Amino acid sequence: MKVHVGAAATPEEAEAIAKSLAEHLGVDVDVHVGESAEPAASASPPEVDYPLDDDLGPTDRERDLQAEIDDILQGGPEKYRDRLPEQGKLFVRDRLDLWFGGEGGTRGAGDASAADGDPAGLHFEDGKFAAFDDWHPNAPGRAGRGEDGEDGEGGGDGSGDRLPGDGLLTGAAEFEGRDVHFMANDFTVKAGSMAAKGVEKFLRMQQRALKTGNPVLYLMDSSGGRIDQQTGFFANREGIGKYYYNHSMLSGAVPQICVLYGPCIAGAAYTPVFADFTVMVEGMSAMAIASPRMVKMVTGEEIELEELGGPRVHAEESGSADLVARDEEHARELVADLIGYLPDRAGEKPPKRETKPPKYSPDGIDELIPASPNRPYDVRDLLDRIADAESVFELKEGYGEEILTAFCRIDGRPVGVVANDPAVRSGAIFPDAAEKAAEFIWTCDAYEIPLLYLCDTPGFMAGSQVETDAILEKGKKMIYATSSATVPKQTVVVRKAYGAGIYAMGGPAYDPESVIGLPSGEIAIMGPEAAINAVYARKLAAIDDPEERAAEEERLREEYREDIDIHRMASEVVIDEIVPPSTLREELAGRFAFYEDVEKDLPDKKHGTVL
Repeated sequence: MKVHVGAAATPEEAEAIAKSLAEHLGVDVDVHVGESAEPAASASPPEVDYPLDDDLGPTDRERDLQAEIDDILQGGPEKYRDRLPEQGKLFVRDRLDLWFGGEGGTRGAGDASAADGDPAGLHFEDGKFAAFDDWHPNAPGRAGRGEDGEDGEGGGDGSGDRLPGDGLLTGAAEFEGRDVHFMANDFTVKAGSMAAKGVEKFLRMQQRALKTGNPVLYLMDSSGGRIDQQTGFFANREGIGKYYYNHSMLSGAVPQICVLYGPCIAGAAYTPVFADFTVMVEGMSAMAIASPRMVKMVTGEEIELEELGGPRVHAEESGSADLVARDEEHARELVADLIGYLPDRAGEKPPKRETKPPKYSPDGIDELIPASPNRPYDVRDLLDRIADAESVFELKEGYGEEILTAFCRIDGRPVGVVANDPAVRSGAIFPDAAEKAAEFIWTCDAYEIPLLYLCDTPGFMAGSQVETDAILEKGKKMIYATSSATVPKQTVVVRKAYGAGIYAMGGPAYDPESVIGLPSGEIAIMGPEAAINAVYARKLAAIDDPEERAAEEERLREEYREDIDIHRMASEVVIDEIVPPSTLREELAGRFAFYEDVEKDLPDKKHGTVL
């Protein structure tokens, strides 16, 4: 380091300056007097003999810090941890061990031994000391909190004075070989309710996920916002409302998966419905816009939480739950399977795996499909002859059952399947099924998962009830999603493709890479029976002889069926090809492989108006 001093400096002064700076800065110093090129004095820092011996170790300061951390890791008051086994749920840190500890975790429900160390897959945790000043005896200016009611709307559980982490854990971990962000409510701290510091942690986690592009796991067990502490986090620009703004920004950018472990009420219930995929756990989870107590106050209705918003309600009635798990371990297993079909972020291809032969031989496909368009069969049996064995992963199984939505693999490649199920109401498309399919198509398109449509439907259902249930609105959404999806799409006309059903199911007009038919296929405005009745009702009614009338009706029906037969459609190049059913899997594998990198553009616009 060179230092210049005034020309009047003496050699003694130059030497003192060099020595002082070298000792203070720890570097070699040359002091030049005036404009002289040669240093008038030089000095090196003194050698320091650090006491680097084997006796060094933590000081009391570090031991005190570790004791504080160990205390934080114990969660809320012991009496609330003790109740967890009765509720069938794990203490939140044991839950993290289950998810990120390797071998599915090792601790039991309510085991407070989480303080023994972090799970092996946990990269780090942020914000352990959130709200520390509000409750810990070592904190300056500690302000104790009184005990509250137990099941209150928005955080009524009285967790005493303990507020470790402000009841919410956030961080990053490795899950099934993937780096993920996570948040997890601590139900022992005021029933997992949300307040200012926990909200801040949640928002930071989401904002970091937007930067990294890694998936997010929400492990929810929250009664909502703390009503008695709402000032400072409810309506603020960076308050709890920002959760859902960030959910919206993350939507379609990175996979968001939410697992519910308890009654998620009010604001807490929006995180699972904003997530791409929601898992509820039988016997413990629920979600609702208000608690049963609040419902009674507002409407006078008396209802139990399970009936208001339990797993059955959301899996079968509302469609808000994608999957229902038997217990905590099963929830993790479901998510481990699910994430295997998803990329880390939008714009990336989903991960391929080694090819497996299908569960059942494709040779049986033609015999599986009845010749009569009105006879039922389970489309899952068809899928088991197309997809790689053990790869079919169905979502929303109990909702809109006329359409099956599932992930599978064909030749190791993830594919999203939208299939009519003739075993349920003949495969007619009802409002719930249309909505379910639209959301699934939209999600697949966001995460670059190619689509396979297996079409066997008489079309959209008609009648006053479905009109009341918004068949036009929800059918519109399904057609819109099919139209707007830019991932590779393959459509198979398995049997009947009647009415607007062929539009919603990726028909020729909807830019599929291929439309292929099986020999059982038919494409028409309506089926033969309805068509003959619509066109020839008067002509047939004029025939007095019943046998003659029946014979004429059969002749007209067969004539109509020849007109809509898949061979006619192939002859007129409406479809691309008819394939032997036993080769369908091979045909689809080849087409998905060939079109894997196809690029399709949408019109230059901000976005559509159909939601």
